[in-house]
Amino acid sequence: MDDKKGSFKPVFIALIISLAIASLWNKVSWISQPIHYILDPTLGGLLRWNLVLGMIIIVLIINLVTTIIQKYATDQEALKAIRKEQKALQEEMKKFKDNPQKMMELQKKSFEFIPQTMKLSMRSFTYTAVPLILLFRWFMDIFSSMGSPKFLGMGWILFYLLSSIIISSILRKVFKVV
Repeated sequence: MDDKKGSFKPVFIALIISLAIASLWNKVSWISQPIHYILDPTLGGLLRWNLVLGMIIIVLIINLVTTIIQKYATDQEALKAIRKEQKALQEEMKKFKDNPQKMMELQKKSFEFIPQTMKLSMRSFTYTAVPLILLFRWFMDIFSSMGSPKFLGMGWILFYLLSSIIISSILRKVFKVV
């Protein structure tokens, strides 16, 4: 089997490890202390230099790494083929919007793509889940120690999500990631 085809087993393993890390973060010092030792002077230094610009740089770095991993850890050609078939099905559905039976048949066919797409897309999750959980737990600690600062009037998680959506969409276009 092609290594890029994907499977749900590694995703579940990464999810279990991530949940364990998140729940043990404050209870097991050998999880959080090395992360603080590495990230406090580096990413923490960026945040102390300039909160908003530092966070934007961090989000850019995170999204750059995850986009590159997604591009090379997934079968981009298979994903493109699936998206092309889905688009053709959507066009066909528009033609049969007045025929409920044909619409149901086409929708059923389009639902068959979901497991394939998930398997192909989730492969990169196995590489990024644990580091992102560690990073988010560190964010929670660092921002609570800073008194829960605001980023352009938003909390850190909302600022992260919005800036991540914008930066990620730009990077996906630049790197031609499906």
